[in-house]
Amino acid sequence: MPLQDATPEHIQALAAQLPGDTLGPPPAAYLTEPRGRYHGASTALARPRTVEEVARILRFANEHRLGVVPYAGGTGLVGGQVSAQATLLLSVERLNKIRSVDAQDNILVAEAGVILADAQARAARADRLFPLSLASEGSARIGGLLGTNAGGVQVLRYGNMRELCLGIEAVLPDGRIHHGLRKLRKDNTGYDLRNLLIGSEGTLGVITAACLRLFPRPVEMGTAMVATPSPTTALALLDAMRQRLGETLSAFELIHRQGLDFLMETLPDTPQPFAELPEWSVLIEAGGGTGADIATRLQAGLETALRDGLVTDGMVAQNAQQAADFWAVRERIPEANRLIGAIASHDISVPISQIPAFIAAAGSALRELTPELRINCFGHLGDGNLHYNLFAEPGQSREAYADQRDRLTACVHDLVDRMGGSISAEHGIGRYKTKDLQHYGDPAKLAAMRAIKTALDPVGIMNPGAVLN
Repeated sequence: MPLQDATPEHIQALAAQLPGDTLGPPPAAYLTEPRGRYHGASTALARPRTVEEVARILRFANEHRLGVVPYAGGTGLVGGQVSAQATLLLSVERLNKIRSVDAQDNILVAEAGVILADAQARAARADRLFPLSLASEGSARIGGLLGTNAGGVQVLRYGNMRELCLGIEAVLPDGRIHHGLRKLRKDNTGYDLRNLLIGSEGTLGVITAACLRLFPRPVEMGTAMVATPSPTTALALLDAMRQRLGETLSAFELIHRQGLDFLMETLPDTPQPFAELPEWSVLIEAGGGTGADIATRLQAGLETALRDGLVTDGMVAQNAQQAADFWAVRERIPEANRLIGAIASHDISVPISQIPAFIAAAGSALRELTPELRINCFGHLGDGNLHYNLFAEPGQSREAYADQRDRLTACVHDLVDRMGGSISAEHGIGRYKTKDLQHYGDPAKLAAMRAIKTALDPVGIMNPGAVLN
C-alpha cells in the first residue's frame, strides 16, 4: 500500500502525544538544500527532545503510513533532507546534549543534534581530538554526518565517520529503540546494526546518539602549501611524504588553479599563499606527539621533493595563523564554487593510482562535448576522493547549459565507473543520485539493499524517495 499524505488531522493526533511545542509548520529554511535544486513540501516539522519522543513519532508514522524525512544540519549536497511529498520532517536539532566524555576510554557520547564544531571543542577541553573536519562543521550535526558517513579532510589518517563511531542509539521505523551505545572496539555478536545504519541516509531509522572515538591531541603540527607541476607529481609527492612522515600525515589536499581563480573573483579577502598562482598545488598537514619532530621531517621532505622536481614553490607555515590561512584557501573553495554557480558537481573517487589518468581523460572527454567548460578539480588526494565541478565560460550563466548537465555528468560517471571508482565518495546518494545508483550499482548489492530496506522498514516510511527510489 502507498504512503498517505500527512494531513492536518494526522498532525493534530500526533501532537496530542507530544509536548506542546514539538510539532509546527516547517520554516522555509528547512524546505530547501544548499544547492537550491530541491524544495520540500513537508506538512509539519517535528523537533523532539528525547529518544522516547522520536520513538513515539515513528511509531505513529508507521501505524498511519506517513513518510518521515530525518533532518540534521541541512548541509547535505544530494537532496536527502528534502522531499516534495507531504511528509513529516523530523529534526534532531533539540537532541543536542553531549552525554559524556571519557578521556581514558577515548570516547565522547553525543546526541544526533550536536554540531560538529561543538563536539570538537568539547573533546579539546578534555585534551583530546575528534578528528572529523569539513567546511560545514559549524552547522553540520552528528546525526547527519553519521547518516551520510561523512569524510572530510583527515580521512587519510583517521578514517571517515564509520571508522570514528563505536556504537549508536537509534529508533527503528516501528518505534523500537536500538540501545547500541557500546564503547567497545571488539564486539563480535552478530550482524552489525551500527554499520548498517551509518551511511543509510535516514532510510532505515533515525540515529539519536553515538559513541565517538577520540584521539590524543597532536602536540607538534606541520602545515605546508606547495606548488607541484601536475597530478602525477602530486601523487609522487604523496608517496614521498608518506615515506617521510608515516602515520603522522593527516591531510593531503589537491587544488587546481581554477579554484584559486574563483577565490580571487568571489572572495578576494582570502589570503593567497602564492605570488604567482600555480596550475596545481597541494596542502599538506601532519601532526604527532612530543618528540615527533614534525617540522623538521616535513621541511626535509619538501627540500628533497624540490630537488626531485616534485615541488616548484611553496612554504611551511611558521605559526598557527599561517596554517589557518593555508586551510582557509582549501575550505573556502566550495563557497566560491557556489557563488560562481556550477553546471554540474561531482563527488567521485577512483583508485589513487588512477587519479592523474582520470583528470587527463575526463578533461579531454568533456571538452570534446563542450569546449568552453571551466573545470574546478580539487579534493582529498590522499584517499582518492575528488570534487570535480563544471562551470560555464565567463559571462555565461549555468542555466544556459541546463540541457547539457545530464550528458556531462554521464561522461564523468562513465569514466569513473570504467576506472573502478565510485559516483559518490562522501556525499551520499540522497535524491540527486538515485538514478545513477541504479545505473552503476552492482545488481546483487542493490537487491540486498532492497531486502534490508523491506525487512527493517516494510511500510516504507523512512525518507521515501531517497537512496532507493
